[in-house]
Amino acid sequence: MTGGLEGYDAVAEANAQKSVLAIHWSRICERLKVEVGEVEYRTWLRQITVGPVDEDEITLYLPTRFLRDWVRGQYGDRLGTLWNAEVPAIRRVELQVARPDAAPAEPAGEDAPTPDIPVAHVRPPARAAAPAPVEEPRQAEVRSDLAAPLDPRFTFDTFVVGKPNEFAYACARRVAERPSSPGFNPLFLYGGVGLGKTHLMHAIGAELLREGRVSVAYMSAEKFMYRFIAAIRSQSTMEFKEQLRSVDVLMIDDLQFLIGKDNTQEEFFHTFNALVDAGRQIVVSADKSPSDLSGLEDRLRTRLGCGMVADIHATTFELRISILEAKATASGVMVPAKVLEFLAHKITSNVRELEGALNRLIAHANLFGRPVTLEATQDVLHDILKAHDRRVTIEEIQRKVAEHWNIRLTDMSSARRARAVARPRQVAMYLAKQLTSRSLPEIGRKFGNRDHTTVMHAVSRVTELMEQDPAFAEDVELLRRMLES
Repeated sequence: MTGGLEGYDAVAEANAQKSVLAIHWSRICERLKVEVGEVEYRTWLRQITVGPVDEDEITLYLPTRFLRDWVRGQYGDRLGTLWNAEVPAIRRVELQVARPDAAPAEPAGEDAPTPDIPVAHVRPPARAAAPAPVEEPRQAEVRSDLAAPLDPRFTFDTFVVGKPNEFAYACARRVAERPSSPGFNPLFLYGGVGLGKTHLMHAIGAELLREGRVSVAYMSAEKFMYRFIAAIRSQSTMEFKEQLRSVDVLMIDDLQFLIGKDNTQEEFFHTFNALVDAGRQIVVSADKSPSDLSGLEDRLRTRLGCGMVADIHATTFELRISILEAKATASGVMVPAKVLEFLAHKITSNVRELEGALNRLIAHANLFGRPVTLEATQDVLHDILKAHDRRVTIEEIQRKVAEHWNIRLTDMSSARRARAVARPRQVAMYLAKQLTSRSLPEIGRKFGNRDHTTVMHAVSRVTELMEQDPAFAEDVELLRRMLES
């Protein structure tokens, strides 16, 4: 009887330890989300599960060797520091690949790890020439960490078609209905920011997934580069190539990000050829047509232009009204026609920003129980409307900063690192982040195709210097006022 009680006590103690570790891990996860961002956390760290503690060492499990090696190289030290801060008795963290028979604790506050995107889909069984057992539908063997999630809001049904985008829409539907059709592989979509390129790519993926015919992988060009670099570091490039080239449809968004990234361009070129030669579909988007992407290799530009190239023009007033009406109807909130017309006149260049403005109005109406009026619109959206009254460009910022510090405009995108050039360049990056709606990668491209981390460092450094040096802060604020006036 005593032995039974001792066994019960041991099980109870083990369960209690798991519960305590789960609480500690939940706190660590919240810190990691803040430090690395939601996207990086979901991509690399969400699938970690907590294992046992052995004296001063805790074991964490990851589902694949690739993930384990990446997390060990990028976050290993930080995980050790966070665990030690949470539980001082833990001084080391061991990362292992979860064994099939292992049953580590689930991540606190999360469901069981799930793929980031539904990239593996059932194929219909092949027809046999003679009576024979039919094979079970197989899953496409593509790792979930290779691609990004598809947004369920972006479907063909929610895409508002008008004259500026009807050709691109028709091409996207054709690819979704018949992938790898002659003349439509690759499909190259191009146009300005916020005009619907990403929406159409997600819609293609959603349609193909709904049919369940093929495997799909969607990712940005930036993510393609990061995955490629990670594969090189972990010495798993062959695995990366095989996994990526096994999909039926590969979609790469914002290809202009590869400008200046020669090694990544080389890998994408070979991936492109391998998939097209195998009869697989490729869909690519960029901000310019293939012939205008001057930083890409000629052979890659030629291949991209050999399929179907479809541009999305800037929206017309009528199309913007249609988009706003569809969005307002879906929300169930009454938005007067004069408010929709006001927004369509004021926000003309970016559909994403137009929809965001309407979303804010609708949220304000729902939260405060007030009707949407023109007066309320001007009050709630005063910052957006002000920005559109006076929209500052990165080129204008570069020119003004170069004049202020008496340097050449070309120095803004040159490789020179002399302090007399580097500091004004950092100020221009800082002002571009503060005064424009451009993303960090977009700002970096305007400064000689620099990486987004360079822009982040510039913003951080200028902020720090402004706090330390009042004269420098006055210079920066003077430039800001001149640009905003």
